[in-house]
Amino acid sequence: MAVAPDLEAVKRIQQQVWSQGDFSKIGVSAQIVAEELCEAVDVLPGERVLDVACGAGNGAIAASRRHTEAVGVDYVAALLERARERAAAEGYEIEFIEGDAEALPFEDASFDVVLSTFGVMFAPDQRRAADELLRVCKPGGRIGMANWTPEGLVGGGVFAITAKHAPPPPGVLPPPLWGTEERLRELFGDRISELRLEKRHLNFRYPSPEWWLDYFRTYFGPLKVSFERVGQDGAADLQNDLLELMRSHNRAGDRALVTPAEYAEVVAVRA
Repeated sequence: MAVAPDLEAVKRIQQQVWSQGDFSKIGVSAQIVAEELCEAVDVLPGERVLDVACGAGNGAIAASRRHTEAVGVDYVAALLERARERAAAEGYEIEFIEGDAEALPFEDASFDVVLSTFGVMFAPDQRRAADELLRVCKPGGRIGMANWTPEGLVGGGVFAITAKHAPPPPGVLPPPLWGTEERLRELFGDRISELRLEKRHLNFRYPSPEWWLDYFRTYFGPLKVSFERVGQDGAADLQNDLLELMRSHNRAGDRALVTPAEYAEVVAVRA
């Protein structure tokens, strides 16, 4: 029989991985996703909004622009500091708290809206994370998520390639499952009264495929660690596969790199 993975140990490793590089330099390019997600969940001025696994604060900042009372939570202290800097620069009073998406430090039914953009989907214990999203959301409140899909450039491309070269711990479910309606219904069950999922795209825009790879190897913790794991012997193959992926999806020709990355925009209503 297969041994169940130690999800707490996986989470500790993940926390170290996401602390590598500087994910804020990657995440801010997806600010548009958080803005559109706030529109999809129809946040209202005066509502209390939680941004879970907030990183450098995209969701909380987008919510604050709509005159809400926003709170962000993440388990990487350095990213929270960047989030505070960004919020202060824009004049928003947002509370950013260090905490775990699988054990949110808030009372039941504390928020009108709960958001996560490419965040909660990486929690190793998917069911526990889903339980927490539901627990802190008020009845009738909305849960909004942006999750990479299994078929898209990131979920079916970048993640699949890195998993081939540097496999994840056995038994840990793939994060892009959060980008499927089937898995969301399994996780939320009858605790939601409505579920909407729309496929959308975030365009990766960089000077070239090679520039993108160098930038992500420097600042994107999971990719930085993947290259460290494969070592010098495996780095060339991993690099070539990633560059081929980007070149094959590039619609800007020799001028630049522009590749559409599919994600699922999810809105669930708490029963």
